[in-house]
Amino acid sequence: MRAAATEVWQRIGSRRGLPASLLWPLAAVYGACVAIRDALYRRGVLPTVRLPVPVIVVGNLVAGGSGKTPTTIAIVELLRGAGHRPGIVSRGYGGHATGVLEVEEHTAPALSGDEPLLLRRRTHAPVLVGRDRVAAAQALLARHPDVDVILSDDGLQHRRLGRDVQVLVFDERGAGNGWTLPAGLLREPLPPRIGTRDLVLYNASRETTSLPGHVIGRRLAGLVELAAWWRGEAPTLASIMALRGRLIPAAAGIARPERFFTALREAGLAIDPLPLEDHASFTPLPWPAGTREVVVTEKDAVKLDATRTAPTTVWVAALDFELPAAFEADLLRLLAGTAAHRHAHTPD
Repeated sequence: MRAAATEVWQRIGSRRGLPASLLWPLAAVYGACVAIRDALYRRGVLPTVRLPVPVIVVGNLVAGGSGKTPTTIAIVELLRGAGHRPGIVSRGYGGHATGVLEVEEHTAPALSGDEPLLLRRRTHAPVLVGRDRVAAAQALLARHPDVDVILSDDGLQHRRLGRDVQVLVFDERGAGNGWTLPAGLLREPLPPRIGTRDLVLYNASRETTSLPGHVIGRRLAGLVELAAWWRGEAPTLASIMALRGRLIPAAAGIARPERFFTALREAGLAIDPLPLEDHASFTPLPWPAGTREVVVTEKDAVKLDATRTAPTTVWVAALDFELPAAFEADLLRLLAGTAAHRHAHTPD
């Protein structure tokens, strides 16, 4: 039911039809509140906390998933390859931990949230979650003093944590109908231009807004059985080849499940799609009893174990993002120049 309601809202917010127009007065109020809050931060009425290390925020202007988590994973790998020691902070959406929690590789996703646990497993970087991002970031530096750059996952709207670079991620929806919630899809108005400390990434086949940016390369890295995935074994394309020729259920508890299903089909798999609501708990298991095998996303795999899913064989599909070389160069250039911007409250 919730997934269906989300789909209806996505359709309403994608064009300026009658339903969206009826909601526009509420969107105007919402947009005004956002503008007032931002002005208070710019003028210092609401304080922004600056950390002793650079902060890169990865977020989206459009509500719902746009590929922030795989983008964060790719940026961590880029930074590490450039000699940095990155750490990650996240709100931990869907988790029930109070205060600040450091995520370990076998932390219960009910505590940390599924995405922070995936970030920890894929990057092996320290990950701390908390509703108070400033407290989480300060705890991260206290516990891991070697960290020299922090990524704030899905932190674009959390103005209290000062940032040195913002990475805005868009998917095929672009800016929707261009209106803010609830008449449109935008969490905040689309800026007329990008700031000097902003970078734009498009998790789509092309640029989908007026903002200049870089298009991410997406690829299905392969499949790996669930127990092997927990052991850290890499997915293989050979596993995809082995599954071709028979119909296999594919379950996805992510914001845009059709993108996952499309990637599997493009890899040559015949699938029976099982779209679920974002952050679905997988309790109970969503596939029928007696299912021989099923394919899931990595975000969903963190909520499963081979003992609970037996006798079904669960295949975990890994989707990797390939950052454009120009984006990588721009990000490292901005990071190298952060010292001159340490006293600014927000990017331009």
